[in-house]
Amino acid sequence: MTTYPNLLAPLDLGFTTLRNRVLMGSMHTGLEDRARDLDKLAEYFAERARGGIGLMVTGGFAPNKTGSLYPLASKLSTRGEAGKHHVLTDAVHESGGKIALQLLHAGRYSYHPLSVSASSIKAPINPFRPRALSERGIRKQIADFGRAAGLAREAGYDGIEIMGSEGYFINQFLAPRTNKRTDSWGGTPEGRRRIAVEIVRAARAATGPDFIIIYRISLWDLVDGGQTWDEVLALAGEIEQAGATLLNTGIGWHEARVPTIVTSVPRAAFTGITAKLRPHIGIPIVTSNRINMPQTAEEVLARGDADLISMARPLLADPDWVRKAETERADEINTCIACNQACLDHTFSLKRATCMLNPRAAHETELRLLPTRRARHIAVVGAGPAGLSAAIGLAGRGHAVELFEAEESIGGQFAIAQRIPGKEEFGETIRYYRRQLELTGVKQHLGTPASAETLAAGGFDEIIVATGVTPRMPAIPGIGHPSVLSYVDVVKHGKPVGDRVAVIGAGGIGVDVSEFLTHAGSPSLDLRAWQAEWGVTDPELARGGVTEARPEPAPHQVYLLQRKETRIGKGLGKTTGWVHRAALKAKHVQQLTDVRYDKIDDAGLHISFGDKHERPQLLAVDTIVVCAGQESARGLAEELTALGADPHVIGGAELAAELDAKRAIDQGTRLAASL
Repeated sequence: MTTYPNLLAPLDLGFTTLRNRVLMGSMHTGLEDRARDLDKLAEYFAERARGGIGLMVTGGFAPNKTGSLYPLASKLSTRGEAGKHHVLTDAVHESGGKIALQLLHAGRYSYHPLSVSASSIKAPINPFRPRALSERGIRKQIADFGRAAGLAREAGYDGIEIMGSEGYFINQFLAPRTNKRTDSWGGTPEGRRRIAVEIVRAARAATGPDFIIIYRISLWDLVDGGQTWDEVLALAGEIEQAGATLLNTGIGWHEARVPTIVTSVPRAAFTGITAKLRPHIGIPIVTSNRINMPQTAEEVLARGDADLISMARPLLADPDWVRKAETERADEINTCIACNQACLDHTFSLKRATCMLNPRAAHETELRLLPTRRARHIAVVGAGPAGLSAAIGLAGRGHAVELFEAEESIGGQFAIAQRIPGKEEFGETIRYYRRQLELTGVKQHLGTPASAETLAAGGFDEIIVATGVTPRMPAIPGIGHPSVLSYVDVVKHGKPVGDRVAVIGAGGIGVDVSEFLTHAGSPSLDLRAWQAEWGVTDPELARGGVTEARPEPAPHQVYLLQRKETRIGKGLGKTTGWVHRAALKAKHVQQLTDVRYDKIDDAGLHISFGDKHERPQLLAVDTIVVCAGQESARGLAEELTALGADPHVIGGAELAAELDAKRAIDQGTRLAASL
């Protein structure tokens, strides 16, 4: 018996069987772009194959140069390129897994001047205008897809996935938003979907009947001028008839103004649309987006929403996700919190993708936590992300670790973050660390401030200081006024605030606090509320599935202020910052930049604007919340150094710029690997 009978059931595809219903969705790591990195990519997939995943899909490979994401990006168009992939496919098969190569033509999303599309319409997220393809050009693109499919088979892959969603090339032909043609490749729904169907036919002809062909279909475009539901249904049926083995679900275009994968999106928010399609097709269908734990996946499958579950980022965070589900150890899963900080933000900045919570992802050959040859007695002070990652990494290698934390519970800044509406998932990370501390045998001293004298006399071979940060209070006249609170007072301790609130500091914390103050509840915990807030509706009711947004009124009037002249939120994540800015705008947060803080008194917050700040203004607010940065809590490290010790200082204690959990966890993990 298993807790997850549907999730772990094999799936017979006729010519091959998948060992369970977990598909690792495509995610471009950057290792695909250079042949010299294929060994690293091979180990990345092999580790996940050993973790029990049923079928994995690579990052996108273009079928030709014009379809590449950017110059010299990954492609598969020659036999020479295909031959180099055997190191990857062999490694996966030796590890007991199956793998498909994703064929992705970027179309107008190609970041180079050779881009092509259905029509010459520039994407809002790309400076290059594509060239509209001729009839001959379209035929060549179809032929290139077919050739690439055949090369994938020669390279040893078990299948391919044809990327037909997310606003890429094929999707651009499907939607009237981007296809203004009047010939047989546009003009009507039948004409617009013709290229998708012919690409699948070409791929099937090139690979034969015993090869997996996944077509990733856009079920919810989430853009104006997207597909209607009738068009989606017709496309799905024709794709099935053309020879697809599986249909995978794509949600939203990259240019959509609706978030689809960030942490504030409810879990399994889009499985209903897969359920809506499933009765109309005869091949298995895969659902996707914001499914990160086995119980959620099992519930989705049990109610018949889909036949398989696609996850990408959750399998970056924990390559043993499936194995842990199989052995009833779901509480040990390092749960993806959909932060995007080290995966998608890296991808769209042309850096190697990895995972904030698991820095080993895509670095498996370089960052190893091997058993130690000499066990040491190590003290770790501070149970925030840096200290926790160091503690479990060291203990997992065989060191004797003692963890000291002044608070009664672990988590550090994550314990605060989980209280922000839409960031409840951060609590999963605290649960993971709590369980790992138990499993690795870390001796915990909670509610125990560690003194330098005690540590120096404790017989430790190494001392790690991860004491984090303290909120910085700026030198504003009247900063001690009763109306002034720190973000810790408001978010962690729940101190009351008035109807009108000024937030000083518009970095990540200031934005989070503003969202905390403008939401009475959390839409991420209520699918209907989230859909209303972002204007998401059934695509049967509106083309593309978008309608007027109807957010709930904010319980407080919030002013968000910063000293800098730059746009508020400029330093936020590349793929998440726009979501936060849109949420603040929807809640009518007044955003003020280039502000000088003059004084605080009973009347409120006095500020000035202008080139020389000659224009004074009074914000008659009831409460002022300070989010003006942090200072490193380095006192313990300095005291230890004075006593002759040589502590390792990591995380916020080392550098207290904008809070950076990605850097903190990476530091902790790498230090654990080195000692």
